[in-house]
Amino acid sequence: MSSNVVENQFWRHDNKPIELWSNKVIDEKINYIHQNPVEEGYVFRAEDYLYSSAADYAGKIGLLGNIIVVK
Repeated sequence: MSSNVVENQFWRHDNKPIELWSNKVIDEKINYIHQNPVEEGYVFRAEDYLYSSAADYAGKIGLLGNIIVVK
């Protein structure tokens, strides 16, 4: 391969894992993930983003069916 080739990378290597040790922390992280498409301006409501489980949490059926973290 040429040294000029730029590879697209999906996962970041500088992320910091967080222990999900309580229901409050789990709720915070799920909300954070669901709000990312809203913050980026892709949708107005989290449940409208096609590839999010936010629809499941809003009482709708998402693209993959029910994906809800049971605590």
